[in-house]
Amino acid sequence: MIGRLLYSTAWYIAAPLIFLRLVWRARRQPEYLHNLGERLGFHRQPVAASLMWVHAVSVGETRAAQPLVRGLLAKYPQHTLLLTQMTPTGRATALELFGADPRVRVAYLPYDTPGCVRRFMQHFRPAFGVVMETEVWPNLLRGARRAGVPVLLANARLSERSARGYARLGGFARSVFADLAACGAQTEADAARLRAMGADPVQVTGNLKFEIAAPAEQLALGAAFRLRFGARPVLVASNTRQGEEGPLLDAFLRHGPADLLLVLVPRHPQRFDEVARLIAQRGLAHERRSAADAPIAASTRVWLGDSMGEMFAYYACADVAIVGGSWAPLGGHNLIEACAVGVPAIVGPHTFNFAQATADAIAAGAALRCADADEAVRTALGLLADAARRSAIGAAGRAFSAHHRGALAATLALVDTLAPK
Repeated sequence: MIGRLLYSTAWYIAAPLIFLRLVWRARRQPEYLHNLGERLGFHRQPVAASLMWVHAVSVGETRAAQPLVRGLLAKYPQHTLLLTQMTPTGRATALELFGADPRVRVAYLPYDTPGCVRRFMQHFRPAFGVVMETEVWPNLLRGARRAGVPVLLANARLSERSARGYARLGGFARSVFADLAACGAQTEADAARLRAMGADPVQVTGNLKFEIAAPAEQLALGAAFRLRFGARPVLVASNTRQGEEGPLLDAFLRHGPADLLLVLVPRHPQRFDEVARLIAQRGLAHERRSAADAPIAASTRVWLGDSMGEMFAYYACADVAIVGGSWAPLGGHNLIEACAVGVPAIVGPHTFNFAQATADAIAAGAALRCADADEAVRTALGLLADAARRSAIGAAGRAFSAHHRGALAATLALVDTLAPK
């Protein structure tokens, strides 16, 4: 097909620019230049006789895949599991979660050229694959199909915006979705858009992010954080992205009382120093999570969460949460973790990547939506002053999170229809 040929040609033409981009990103995060061979499909890891493969592009998808990985390891005890990512932070998260498990191997997914995909499939020869959420790579899916590897798109979501973009590609896009062996969609709306794009069969399995329970050790760590803060109210701004911290800090300066502690947790670790500079530019006394485990000074206004893998602990130490990624048009981030801990969640206007979950949380009284950072901070202050309302929203969050569980069992049942018996 001409569309697939043009797509592959574009990859080959762009290859020098892709590697220059890796070098550029390595200025902040040297890990981008590690394991380069894997990105081209050259892998040295020994291959297990029976291997299942799960792909989760970065941090959020890797954490969402955690219950699925555990479920697959339990359901198929004779198999080893390969977990692939595209980013160093995703890889680091996978090693943090599963590095101690001898049945789990971690690698980069190769770039989406026919040659890279062919080398990947020939080396690992997985019995089946599960790709998470929106990872629809044309050559990857075609290569898997040719290699006899059925691939499930799990926890699948397809926004109206993305569906319109795919529709403009016509028959090429439909051929890509047709290469999927099955889809497990988060919602009925996602399922309808996937079917319209040519995916078949498609089942509504729910959202795997609801399956992640707050680990006891994370809750204990959150309690330890709180002891370090002393008797003061705590507002967490989680998963913030570039362009969001400035307005949030300005609103905090305008409205926040002197005893309010802002726990600011950027989404990406390479931005920790940048965000620290933003805080200092505003004259706000701040400390960092990575500093000594000592009580926080009473004069400290902002505590910078410069750590990975502790999001549940950050929510557990807070009275109210402002969820980032939603104040700029970035699509939002997962608010389910805050709900599961029982912390009222405030989101911005841009949540199209989590549209259904966000709408359901707001309808259940577990979350609030605000138009901008200023309104978010003022709303958070209102909740801090109203313990009864804050408690009711937190309880609604826990109930909302528990009510929507069940996606893991449905997804594992769908996998079972594809896995070789």
